[in-house]
Amino acid sequence: MDESGKSQDPEESVRPQPPEPPEGGNGPKAPVPGKRKPGGGGILMGRPFGVPVYVAPSWFLVAALITWVFGGQLERVLPELGAARYLVSLFFAVAFYASVLVHELAHTVAALRFKLPVRRIQLQFFGGVSEIEKETETPGREFVLAFVGPLLSLVLAGVFYAGMQLVEPGTVPGVLLAGLMISNLIVAIFNLLPGLPLDGGRMLRAVVWKITGKPMSGTIAAAWVGRALAVTVLIGLPLLTHTGVLGAARPEIGGADSLTDALLAAILAAIIWTGAGNSLRMARLRERLPDLTARTLTRRAVPVETHTPLSEALRRANDAGARALVVVDPQGTPTALVREAAIIGVPDHRRPWVAVGTLAQDLKDGMRVSAELAGEDLLEYLRATPATEYLVIEETGEIYGVLSTADVERAFVSAMARKAA
Repeated sequence: MDESGKSQDPEESVRPQPPEPPEGGNGPKAPVPGKRKPGGGGILMGRPFGVPVYVAPSWFLVAALITWVFGGQLERVLPELGAARYLVSLFFAVAFYASVLVHELAHTVAALRFKLPVRRIQLQFFGGVSEIEKETETPGREFVLAFVGPLLSLVLAGVFYAGMQLVEPGTVPGVLLAGLMISNLIVAIFNLLPGLPLDGGRMLRAVVWKITGKPMSGTIAAAWVGRALAVTVLIGLPLLTHTGVLGAARPEIGGADSLTDALLAAILAAIIWTGAGNSLRMARLRERLPDLTARTLTRRAVPVETHTPLSEALRRANDAGARALVVVDPQGTPTALVREAAIIGVPDHRRPWVAVGTLAQDLKDGMRVSAELAGEDLLEYLRATPATEYLVIEETGEIYGVLSTADVERAFVSAMARKAA
């Protein structure tokens, strides 16, 4: 199943993070500003196309469930297998998730083709996700990026159907190929449903975006269709199974089967509803991100030499109305930034005797930020080189000031909390 919009790390220098939908779902995930995980979130299985593939712990729970359910079906179809049916069922579970991986690799290859960075692929409880770190620039690319996943699932269903024609229908290979054909067909059809966070929802978003010229209009339309779809799944799935549309009709409502149907419908509906809501919130947040500019968030700074007493440096800053200190060499070239936390830690009576150089952090690669950076570009730049302060410079190379990640954090949280217009 599909999910769009999720990734959470308190360890990053830019810490504020938007809410995210629950784990699960096939398809590309929309990028989330300010988010990056240091680890993989599971067992690393490989790096196809340079993208790490992880298996989340929740996958083992689903693999066990699939093994048990499919094993029960094999007992009716191939009773002669005995206990060996569970080995066959386990093979089916692994083969099915290999198909899910192919679905995700389709999204990944398309993203890389469009020069969109993909951080990882994760196989988890309700399928898999391809964590793509940037939005597509055009509705056409958005449509292609979303469509390739279900397309590959349809192709796999066709391949397995062709394989069924080469084997006996009542054999282990025949049953496995039939199961894989049906499961891939279900994955493709479900993901093509036109509501976020499913692939079909992203395709609908692309169509509305193309018609209106506004990506936000596409997101709003696809998100509300996704919410309607969630309600439909919640009510419709138990009714379909009870009336026999999806299988044998049940004479009575109730029992373990009906409870299982209702629980499955509730889980799917919750994933779709939450994913649609988060896709909408993320789109609204991205609309406000351009207001986060390095120039407007930068603190004015005064240059001081490394041996300058802290008390004297603070006096100069107060006289100039500045809130930051930049250490420069005798030629006036910036070499370090005086850390705000270090200043706070020095008592007033010690400040005349402490040189600013002892409280400074050397400027490293990536700690010089252009005053023109804004929005997601600014957040991505800060994530690449975590620090507490950055030197902000003009295009001419002149010092503009110092950018504190604490200020970026407050501005980010304010943007998230602001009500949509």
